[in-house]
Amino acid sequence: MNLMSVGDMAQAYQMRRQNVQLKERMTQLSEELTTGVKANLSEALSGDFVALSGIDRSLKTLESYGTATSEAALFTATMQNALGAAGDMTGEMGASLLSAATTTSPAQLRTATADARERFLGVVSTLNVQVGERYVFAGKTSDVRPFASGEEMLAALATASAGAVSATDLVAAVDAWFDVPAGAGGFLDTGYLGSDEALAPFRLGADESAELGVTGADPAIRDLLKGLALAALVSEGALAGSNEERARVARVAGERVLGAEGSLAILRARVGAVEGHIDQAAVRNAAETSALGIARNEMVGAEPYATASALEAVTTQMETLYTLTARLSRLSFAEYL
Repeated sequence: MNLMSVGDMAQAYQMRRQNVQLKERMTQLSEELTTGVKANLSEALSGDFVALSGIDRSLKTLESYGTATSEAALFTATMQNALGAAGDMTGEMGASLLSAATTTSPAQLRTATADARERFLGVVSTLNVQVGERYVFAGKTSDVRPFASGEEMLAALATASAGAVSATDLVAAVDAWFDVPAGAGGFLDTGYLGSDEALAPFRLGADESAELGVTGADPAIRDLLKGLALAALVSEGALAGSNEERARVARVAGERVLGAEGSLAILRARVGAVEGHIDQAAVRNAAETSALGIARNEMVGAEPYATASALEAVTTQMETLYTLTARLSRLSFAEYL
């Protein structure tokens, strides 16, 4: 039988090479165990990266839609909260004005109309809300504050109704100021400063969008402001010579505020429907992202148990190699003798 021997130098070289290979394998397995991703993607995918590239592209697209959906949800939620706050501020105002209009007490009328004035200012301030430096009721020009201040609007209304000598005259002047088209010097010129075009639809997916279509010029908002403004003008001294005429204005104002509550509820329902659409899109995008993530992990992921077992095996091989190296290094002719 022929035997082949390996010289000491060759044996030492062979040991070093095995040591390097085992260290490289250990480093690779440690990286895979830590990151959960196979270190050699080319080998794992057999050199075909088309499917992985498609998944990565879809995930990036969904990430951008996720950002847009989150912004849309925040925008609509802010609008809904502002409308809710406006409704809360005026919830009992209509009944209060009607009650004051039926009494003969000037003091009660003054109290109710003064309260209406403060709530008018509060509603205007609330509707000037912004999120992310965008005014939610300004329509397309979301960088522009949608409403003039409450004091500025009341000053404009006082000028427009300066010739009123009766409740009928005052109500007609206020209605005209709020209802005239843009360019006539009314609400759409000096009260509402935003765009008459609604904000562009929110993109929620490749073939999906949500259109809000609400601005500060919406009739429901105008009706609410109109009712409060009537009472506020009485508080500021309109028709000061006749308590009876002032009471008539308060009654009309109370009826307008009560009527606006229904319109405001419908407007909030419209915004709520858009919120629901956005939430559904967010859920679908999240589900698709999760599915793609699972598919990607199946392609490039390193199975933890198998990787840990392989790492343990390599560690044992390293320890065995070190043991053999130590024993071989002690062999010598002198020790043999």
